[in-house]
Amino acid sequence: MRAAHKLLLGLAAVALLCGQLPAPMDPANPSCPKAPDWSNNKIMALKVVRKGDARVLLAEGPVDQTLPDRLKQALTDNPDISEIWLRSPGGNARAGNAAGRLIRATPGLVTRIPAGWTCFSACNFVFMGGQLRVVEPGGNFMVHMFTMTGDRDAIDQSVALGTETTVELIGDIEQESALLASEDNDFLIRMGVSRKLLTDIMYKQKAVTSGGDQSTRRCLTQDEVFKYNVANVQE
Repeated sequence: MRAAHKLLLGLAAVALLCGQLPAPMDPANPSCPKAPDWSNNKIMALKVVRKGDARVLLAEGPVDQTLPDRLKQALTDNPDISEIWLRSPGGNARAGNAAGRLIRATPGLVTRIPAGWTCFSACNFVFMGGQLRVVEPGGNFMVHMFTMTGDRDAIDQSVALGTETTVELIGDIEQESALLASEDNDFLIRMGVSRKLLTDIMYKQKAVTSGGDQSTRRCLTQDEVFKYNVANVQE
């Protein structure tokens, strides 16, 4: 009995040293980690490294409007890149879509969310560009419903200018949100991801607000990433 207890303690110590113990979950959103690992970079950094025999592009940080051009240059300069590993809090939605389409134009390129890393929001669409896609157990494909109404500064300013300006801004927001939703739907179809990801998951989440309400977030389970064909390679 004492030997078994020592064995369990030893295994726990090994798991702790290897970083294999599960991260604490967010009480406001039990499907996601309390402190997502999506890097502290100000914009997405692109770095080519060697992992075993493979050349891997590490893509870490927020998606900004310069990402598609920088990603295109990185892939052009390093044609032997076989995988892109992603962790990101999201960012510019259209830049994420453009980067995803660019990745899809590179045959056989693998996108991966490693264990412990989180790919959120616009990063989802970068990731889905991979022809082959891997979400490792412990990796987080984190989603929310896109909205433009989180831009409280623009709304507050329009209210100060009067009702007519506010009505016009809200109309623009609704039109832009509808357009982006249509683009997202088309993107999923082109990438071979189930459209039910939008209807079953994304559109059922509350919109992200300027207050950063974490209950708006949802992390897919391993069963779900395969159910919706978000991941199509199981290792």
